[in-house]
Amino acid sequence: MNGEMSWLDNFVRPKIRALVSKKELPDNLWRKCPNCGQMIFHRELEHNLSVCHYCKHHMRLGVTRRLEVLFDDGEYRVIELPEAVHDPLRFRDRKRYSDRLKQAQSGSTASDAAVVAHGRMGGMDVVVAAFDFSFMGGSMGVAVGEALVRASRLAVVQEAPLIVIPASGGARMQEGILSLMQMPRTVIAAEEVKEAGLPYIAVLTDPTTGGVSASFAMLGDIAIAEPQAVIGFAGARVIQDTIREKLPEGFQRSEYLLEHGMVDMVVQRDELRDTLIRILRLLRNPTPAAEVVALPQPETEDAAQEEAPASAEPEPEARPSAEAADEGTPAQP
Repeated sequence: MNGEMSWLDNFVRPKIRALVSKKELPDNLWRKCPNCGQMIFHRELEHNLSVCHYCKHHMRLGVTRRLEVLFDDGEYRVIELPEAVHDPLRFRDRKRYSDRLKQAQSGSTASDAAVVAHGRMGGMDVVVAAFDFSFMGGSMGVAVGEALVRASRLAVVQEAPLIVIPASGGARMQEGILSLMQMPRTVIAAEEVKEAGLPYIAVLTDPTTGGVSASFAMLGDIAIAEPQAVIGFAGARVIQDTIREKLPEGFQRSEYLLEHGMVDMVVQRDELRDTLIRILRLLRNPTPAAEVVALPQPETEDAAQEEAPASAEPEPEARPSAEAADEGTPAQP
């Protein structure tokens, strides 16, 4: 009897409870739009590339998903970056910098905030350096600076355009002056691509601020921005407190920068790939897409008369002579 009861308690009853009990649902099935407050199902949001279909607000997109969308058939190769010196200053605030790095790396497939990939886009070889904002706010330290340098050199070797996609809060201050030195390094990297005669395109996403916007992010031959992205150097609140004036509406947003000539175009995320392909084809293939055919020249009146056949001229009518008219005989032609 005791064996039978233990079998019921240990095996049958847990099975019955598992069948009738409610399964716990994960918390990430629905996501709230930070702009309009609407709840969006996660699969629908993923299908829309993290763009709210109610208000078209562009949420932050993971670096892996972004690369899949840009490259042909979602196929690309990520290059291995050299390992940078970790915690060169042995920095510590409320937590050790080395511990922050380990925590960020445990939640990411990348070793730092920048990923360099190469592949084909519209059939053309392209190198892309994309930032992951979830990795310590996409801050730029020594490792990120090295990633930009390697991306530019890879573009020069492959004779391919370089596309940078920053999403960063600025320099990584835990690395002190070493992080600020990455600003001139990335500027030199961008200039190497331009000196090789290759297109250098910047796609500014939310946010692009601090030392990133003050260096390579604003040096693109063509600057493209996603809608409503925050783009600037210092924060709007810091600027307002410094100048003690109310900032205009939409300050440091993509549309505001477009109106003031700081960016060339604002492109929806689902149109970004086609826009980049069209720009790259124009920059890489300056020759016309079809054979140039000369238009026929209009004929002048004199040329038309010269080309007209002699037989086409009407023959003069035969007129009778005066003598033939008197004699009543027909005149000979």
